[in-house]
Amino acid sequence: MEINNSGAIYTCPMHPEVRQTGPGDCPKCGMTLEPLIANNSENAELADMTRRFWLAAIFSVPLVVISMGDLIPGQPISKIFSPKWRVILEFLLASPICLWSAWPFYVRGIDSIARKNLNMFTLIGLGVSVAYIYSVIAALMPDLFPASFRDSGGHVAVYFEAAGVIVTLILLGQVLELRARNQTSAAIKKLLGLAAKTARRINNDGSEEDVPLESVEIDDKIRVRPGDKIPVDGIIIEGQSSVDESMITGEPIPVEKITGDKVIGGTVNGTGSFVMEAQKVGAETLLARIIHMVAEAQRSKAPIQKLADVVSGYFVPAVIIIAMITFVVWTTIGPEPAMAYGIINAIAVLIIACPCALGLATPMSVMVSTGRGAAIGILFKDAESIEIMRKVNTLVVDKTGTLTEGKPKLVSVMPLGSFSEETLLKFAATLEKGSEHPLATAIVQGAEEKELIFGTSSNFESVTGKGVQGSIEGKSVALGNRALMEGLEIDFGDAYETAENFRSEGQTIMFVSVDGKPAGLIGVADPIKEGTHEAIQALHEEGVKIVMLTGDSQTTADAVARKLNIDQVIAGVLPEQKVDEVSRFQNLGYIVAMAGDGINDAPALAKANVGIAMGTGTDVAMESAGVTLVKGDLRGIVRARKLSRATIANIKQNLFFAFIYNAAGVPVAAGVLFPFFGILLSPMFAAAAMSFSSVSVIANSLRLRAKNI
Repeated sequence: MEINNSGAIYTCPMHPEVRQTGPGDCPKCGMTLEPLIANNSENAELADMTRRFWLAAIFSVPLVVISMGDLIPGQPISKIFSPKWRVILEFLLASPICLWSAWPFYVRGIDSIARKNLNMFTLIGLGVSVAYIYSVIAALMPDLFPASFRDSGGHVAVYFEAAGVIVTLILLGQVLELRARNQTSAAIKKLLGLAAKTARRINNDGSEEDVPLESVEIDDKIRVRPGDKIPVDGIIIEGQSSVDESMITGEPIPVEKITGDKVIGGTVNGTGSFVMEAQKVGAETLLARIIHMVAEAQRSKAPIQKLADVVSGYFVPAVIIIAMITFVVWTTIGPEPAMAYGIINAIAVLIIACPCALGLATPMSVMVSTGRGAAIGILFKDAESIEIMRKVNTLVVDKTGTLTEGKPKLVSVMPLGSFSEETLLKFAATLEKGSEHPLATAIVQGAEEKELIFGTSSNFESVTGKGVQGSIEGKSVALGNRALMEGLEIDFGDAYETAENFRSEGQTIMFVSVDGKPAGLIGVADPIKEGTHEAIQALHEEGVKIVMLTGDSQTTADAVARKLNIDQVIAGVLPEQKVDEVSRFQNLGYIVAMAGDGINDAPALAKANVGIAMGTGTDVAMESAGVTLVKGDLRGIVRARKLSRATIANIKQNLFFAFIYNAAGVPVAAGVLFPFFGILLSPMFAAAAMSFSSVSVIANSLRLRAKNI
């Protein structure tokens, strides 16, 4: 699955609402935009910043040695170079750093002013340019400066080493940050690596050829050989094999596949060979949709980020004002050379206060969290779903396909009157063999397992919500619920009570009539999913109320609820009523999660505070939900809540660190400790601290990758 970035969508890690086709810079924060869907190609910005850093580092080392050489034990630099030559050498060494290595900072800083969106590059560009330009003028035209700029020896101080080292340290921070940010997209890169590169297509003339994955179309016949990755989603039409579906299910045991079974693109074929028909290709495959969902979630904004956005909006202008106040105070009441102190402390304020850490605090945690979730089969649609998930106190669940496997099995065949069990099942299966309803499938499969020979049906009619009827071997046959039989004026008498007893065991009962007379009862049961008991118990321990919402009968629903210890059952609910029930719980003050898998669940999934779709269900359900459990296992809800709590805790840690760092760093840089302790913060240390703060936030976010969920 190759991504062509020439026409790809690019977005900003700090401002995900900023999107454009093709690369560029964010108009809000100035950061280089990144592809919405990561790829394995070289990061151009990282390569560029690395080159600029190494040049800056090479020139910074002699620059620092020359400027501070007198502090080095042994031969003082002042005995080797005269003050004039030292200044010239510093100018020559600092210029490549400040003019070439720092160039992106100036460009982005000027853009921020032109766009009226002041950001971190405004502060960096302003701080470095002031230090460098001041030093150039002081080096080339020292006579322009009054006494307030001169030290006790009459020399005008220059700050080439400060400007050079600031650039070097900020570039080092940018390189470390970019490398760390690359790790946040590791989940998508891993998913991209799962996709096959080619497919072996069978042409109409019977010939076979290997074609690029992008060339595969719906209905193409594809041969999958032993050990191949299955290229797209489809159905086996010839042959059989075992398939490793661990990338979807997480289960290491291969799944046996025969003709008629569905296969998923990206899974790995075992030792058998088969021919499949492509049903979903390109962006419609499950793997492509998972990649898209993870990418969108990583770039979404969490509600908790609003505070950081508000603070950042006022932060940069406030810092510039503080820097100006710092300059005025130092030049007015500071020691000699007062102007020099004013400039250097104002620069320190500008550099240390870059709001990068504040802006990265939330999106980095979200990116790592969504990637971590994807690795364990939990797909978050957006950051808001992550934040809400931990607050859920009521879980509304559909029964079929959510609590149960959604694959009913025939368990009871009870003939009435003169009908035999084989005859009853034969009539029922013959009538249902053309239906795609899960209950019909269970009856047909049950008859096939008993090796019954089906008859031929005619005049088939489906009665919505009641059942089916038709003609078989000249006899009128009907199969359905009690409402269907009462509508046909067929009385099953005591069999209604028997049916109720079957329902109390969790079976769904259907009545069969032949030529207007009761023929028997057929019971179908839907097995409870493995792990459902464990999931409900864990959710109860967390104080979550479990409500089952189903269209099935009250008796059948109660039977399932008793087995699972479900708190409340609402049965006989039509699809449109599910939304009303979710709304009712919300109006009572509950924070509701709705879990379902079918098209009929989609409106309720969208209405809930957070919808949870089973990945084994329909596409519509997945699109409507905020969370998708790829394996369709309710234990994923427990893990999603753990991940939600860990993510929000991580975001709060990042925000606390960023706020405290700036709250403490700016006053120290301004020199408030100098009157009491004689402490001043060098702009070089300010640059190191600023870079460290951003890298620390990202490193803390990356801890989520190792979190035990």
